[in-house]
Amino acid sequence: MTENLFTALSRYGVDAPGFVASTSALGAACTLAAAARPFRGRTAVAALGAGLLVQAGMYLHTTLHGKLRVWERELDALQLRGDERLLDLGCGRGAVLIGAARRLPRGRAVGVDLWATKDQSGNTPAATLANATAAGVRDRIEVHTADITELPFPDGDFDLVTSALVIHNIPTAPARLRAVDEALRVLRPGGRLLLADITPMVRRYAAHLGTGTVRDLGPAYWYGGPWLPVSMLELRKADEGLSGVRSGIDGPSG
Repeated sequence: MTENLFTALSRYGVDAPGFVASTSALGAACTLAAAARPFRGRTAVAALGAGLLVQAGMYLHTTLHGKLRVWERELDALQLRGDERLLDLGCGRGAVLIGAARRLPRGRAVGVDLWATKDQSGNTPAATLANATAAGVRDRIEVHTADITELPFPDGDFDLVTSALVIHNIPTAPARLRAVDEALRVLRPGGRLLLADITPMVRRYAAHLGTGTVRDLGPAYWYGGPWLPVSMLELRKADEGLSGVRSGIDGPSG
């Protein structure tokens, strides 16, 4: 996941492409209007246009580079043995899935998605598998079309569950919490969950579960600015069930 911006765009696409396209278009329109001729409020319109373009630029940097760098760090920190079975919820075109598979020479990386292009440009199973082939990990990866609120896997099927900016796309709060519960259900006792999402959402997930650590992922994961930061919920599932806390990890924090 150390590709440059242009490679990342061709392989992994853009998150919520409609949002960044509309932000860029509005910013450009304001800037051009302010440059075209003098009028009352011209300075404010020019400032708005510049701000929107900066926001779009930061957004693109995050979706094409920043998030990949953050997930490299997070996956390295897991110190995987290499034989684990991993599930990536809402895998999209495979940025996290493929990064994990590179660390699982004797393991398996499974991705599930509904493949909505409004959530990620060019989002298809074929694109994900093509990216896995290009990365040399196709033999370790499988993908499924599945709703993450009703995962088609048995209890305790995975050593590790990951998710990157997916659960907030689910339209209702009860369904989002079902997805979090499903992530815990398919995790084996002692298994680990890494769930990255918009910070206020992550705090709600942690409060719902009553366990885990919430930590800010920093400016590299800002979608346009500090007003839309991303945090990580991390926990280890205890042997006695869903309510256990990973050894050494405190309760929810922000």
